[in-house]
Amino acid sequence: MSFPSPNFGDRRGGARPSIVVLHYTAMASCTAARDRLCDPLAEVSAHWLISEQGQPEALVAEDHRAWHAGAGQWAGLDDINSHSIGIELANRGDHPFSHRQMQALETLLADILTRWSIPPHRVIAHSDMAPTRKCDPGPRFDWRRLACQGLSIWPDPAVPPCDPSGFFTHARAFGYPDSPEDAILTAFRLRFRPWATGPADATDAGLAANLAQRFPAVFR
Repeated sequence: MSFPSPNFGDRRGGARPSIVVLHYTAMASCTAARDRLCDPLAEVSAHWLISEQGQPEALVAEDHRAWHAGAGQWAGLDDINSHSIGIELANRGDHPFSHRQMQALETLLADILTRWSIPPHRVIAHSDMAPTRKCDPGPRFDWRRLACQGLSIWPDPAVPPCDPSGFFTHARAFGYPDSPEDAILTAFRLRFRPWATGPADATDAGLAANLAQRFPAVFR
């Protein structure tokens, strides 16, 4: 297999992939995104790019460190590139992800999680690990669909509400970084409640508490 992007390096400290980060390209076409991800002057890349029509392409070998995540943290890890596999979905960011693209992602994710023994709760959004900078894959991405196939996670359907003041503590315990509270709330809602508005409420707190209890982050 050939890997056309020159933008990669060694994983630092002998790290193995333990996280998958999902992105959208925010570019006009898959071709434009591929050109940028393979441009040495751009200094960005990802391990995989999936077209709107559902064609996956490997750009960087999974055992190498692709340059997709940038600054951020998840569950106490701050060099996400060394600990993750990055998947870019060709999408401008303002329209739904096609069924064929989602099917291709599901097949690829299943292979990656098996290949590297990554648990579903370690499949995260770019916005999860960089809430002050990023919003992808955005409110149109169907996280619940992935969770139904065991490729991500979702809160229990009958979660009781909690004291809203506990939301940020629970979100941090789930893995969100030490970022401003409004940024964490925005990232959390992009993934789990994209329709919600206003300050953190009892539902946000209940969902975050449920996730933290079931999938507590192990900070290192």
